[in-house]
Amino acid sequence: MSNQIKELLELVENSLSVDGATVKVTDAAKFRKNVGKLVERSALASDSSAGWARYIIRSAALELGIYPASIHELYLARGRGDAPMTFTTPAFNLRALSYHAACAMFRAAKKIDGGAFIFELARSEMSYTAQRPSEYATNIFAAAIAEGFVGPVFIQGDHFQVSAKKYGIDPQAELKAVRDLSIESMEAGFFNIDVDTSTLVDISLSTVPEQQALNSQLSAELSVFIRENEPKGVTISIGGEIGEVGTNNSTEPELRAYMDGYNVALKKLAPGKSGLSKISVLTGTSHGGTVLADGSIAKVTIAFDVLRDLSRVARKEYSMGGTVQHGASTVAEENFHQFVTNEAIEVHLATNFATMFYDNIPADLKTEMYAWLDINSAGERKAGMTDEQFYYKARKNAIGAFKAKSYALPEEEIAKLGAAWESQFDKLFNLLGVKDTKQIVEKFVPTVKIAPKLADYVKEEVAAEDVSDLAD
Repeated sequence: MSNQIKELLELVENSLSVDGATVKVTDAAKFRKNVGKLVERSALASDSSAGWARYIIRSAALELGIYPASIHELYLARGRGDAPMTFTTPAFNLRALSYHAACAMFRAAKKIDGGAFIFELARSEMSYTAQRPSEYATNIFAAAIAEGFVGPVFIQGDHFQVSAKKYGIDPQAELKAVRDLSIESMEAGFFNIDVDTSTLVDISLSTVPEQQALNSQLSAELSVFIRENEPKGVTISIGGEIGEVGTNNSTEPELRAYMDGYNVALKKLAPGKSGLSKISVLTGTSHGGTVLADGSIAKVTIAFDVLRDLSRVARKEYSMGGTVQHGASTVAEENFHQFVTNEAIEVHLATNFATMFYDNIPADLKTEMYAWLDINSAGERKAGMTDEQFYYKARKNAIGAFKAKSYALPEEEIAKLGAAWESQFDKLFNLLGVKDTKQIVEKFVPTVKIAPKLADYVKEEVAAEDVSDLAD
């Protein structure tokens, strides 16, 4: 055994044993108490001990009954009418201190026997939060270990988006980047992937099918690639998207044009292979919301009828689970129950949890992060912007740069932040009907336990990419 592995085992008070690539939990209680120390090594180390920490955590999680899963079969059951319409699955992008945020999320879920909830990270977020898929997934598995959660865990690649700018310069290179990211993510335990080629929808074309044709074709091609590379026994849940968030509301002709084109392409490329489980539509929101001059967020009016009507088309005619709502963090809480009553299958939430991070960290750290933004994100300060607008829009960029300082916060500060997040998860789980969904998940989601491969973890890190034109 190397000195590096011995050091990692000492961090968890030798509650594990490692023999070659075999990891065994010898004292579960002691390991749960200390797993956060391995998380910090995973997040902050620059040598191979980071990869070993991730491999050890995932292997130990599997032994403790925690495993990555696809929500595909549950969503198809919803499409058939076999699963109840009593909940909307929340998908959370945990950008800052994601291990601690995930701990809060598991605590909230355990209180209500919740199982239908998703942890996700977008292609764009991986760069500015300095979290590649293996680190993010490690944080989720470790949080489940720490909080005693057992069962399937849903981790999702959000907006695995094709950059229109890069596609215009070199289409094959940009598509390869998304394919490579899909492989990297599946290896890490992301068994749910939202393919997003909606950036290439061309509304200048004369008919809706023509506008959606490239989106449909490339979505199908990427879906086939995922199917060819998904783990044995797992059907990755794949989502599609018919338009960029922040543009005009989606319409039924757009959904039909996209899905008809997608299904024709999928049948030609991979006959008999499973297609999409859900589809993202536009209802009047934007990522992060619209920031007013005083830093407050403009009220959002959601076209809930679009979610309802297109969900019904998606279920009845295309056998999917329904529609997905992006950019919902800025929706008034009193309206959240409408996602359930209007039959949305999934809702994505990110911005408010980053806002809560900044609202709860010590003032001196926040001041330091904002000063960093003044220099490093100066290009995002547009003419006429107030300070409040600039910091609100740009502050996500400081999360990765201050990752180490965030982990170094005093325990009481992290506990305060965790309590705030947990309270918000409590509220949202209640509004979205997550209570008692663990039983529903267990009924429809197959138990497929995929053992991690050491070679996927102890290897060279993937370099960050320019994601300035991609959505969160």
